[in-house]
Amino acid sequence: MAKSRICELVGIRYPIIQAPMNWVSGAGLAAAVSNAGGLGTLGPNAGADSITADVELTGERLREQIKKVKSLTRAPFAVNVPIGVGDAMKYSKKCVEVVIEEAVPVVITSVGGPNVYTKTLQSAGIKVFHAVSTPKHAKKSEAVGVDAVVCEGFEAGGHKGFTELTTMVLTPMVADAVKIPVITGGGICDGRGVLAALALGADAVYLGTRFMVTQESESHQNVKEAIVRAEDVCTVSVPKDFMLARDLSNTFTREYLEMRRSGTSAEALSVFLADHSQYPGQHLGDADNAEICCGQVAGLIGDVPAAAEVINDIIKNLFSVLEEVKQKLADFQCR
Repeated sequence: MAKSRICELVGIRYPIIQAPMNWVSGAGLAAAVSNAGGLGTLGPNAGADSITADVELTGERLREQIKKVKSLTRAPFAVNVPIGVGDAMKYSKKCVEVVIEEAVPVVITSVGGPNVYTKTLQSAGIKVFHAVSTPKHAKKSEAVGVDAVVCEGFEAGGHKGFTELTTMVLTPMVADAVKIPVITGGGICDGRGVLAALALGADAVYLGTRFMVTQESESHQNVKEAIVRAEDVCTVSVPKDFMLARDLSNTFTREYLEMRRSGTSAEALSVFLADHSQYPGQHLGDADNAEICCGQVAGLIGDVPAAAEVINDIIKNLFSVLEEVKQKLADFQCR
């Protein structure tokens, strides 16, 4: 297929980027996606088997995963660095030091301002993609000098801002607002979604949940099976203090939302979230009583293939879908 601006920018074959996912997207998944022609991404807590507040350990865990990716592929890959605020920035600062030392090709920054690390990373020869939730944020990121922006619609899984713009609306808004490449995600898992994203003005797609349910994903088998069983209205928006999450509907989400409705204190809610975090869900496999971040696209997923199969099927189906669209356009002209 013709090279998109993202393909040219980072040297990948297909404009398909595996989104970073907490406890899920380790070296095996990232390398598998990159080897198949996409851009694999190491997520927060990649490869970890326990929670830590140790800054140095956080950095060394990331370094180990980066080295492992390099041992599995020679293709480009990315690392996600959640920037954070206040004291939490000590973790992102350490991670930035590590990615520079390890000469990572691409960094996807999120949960913070684009002006924090962009120049530092680019000075080290690293391409920077920054996650945004509105056209205004996209324009600010472009002004700072990021290489591309990532926007995710309201239907996407995981954590994001409180804006409720869907992929169908947000993507063309961002594409119209900036001249740099646009990467879009939320509700995309097959050739139909990819073609739609490209038609809306995106240069590449950002897939999380679809890659979460693959053989190489570090998500627990219980979680993968729960998503395969999921049907239509299977996710719910979960508001937290400073962000919104989209999670698989389960006992955890029902109990947490009821606690919020009944006026439970912020302190008690915080304790509940900590006790039912993604760690016991994604890592330990408690798919019903812990948080499982995933997008609405879960209702379209019915198998657990290899990551390469996901990409191959998307590319194969993309062109057949395109031909169907062309036929429909031809039908319009005949009327």
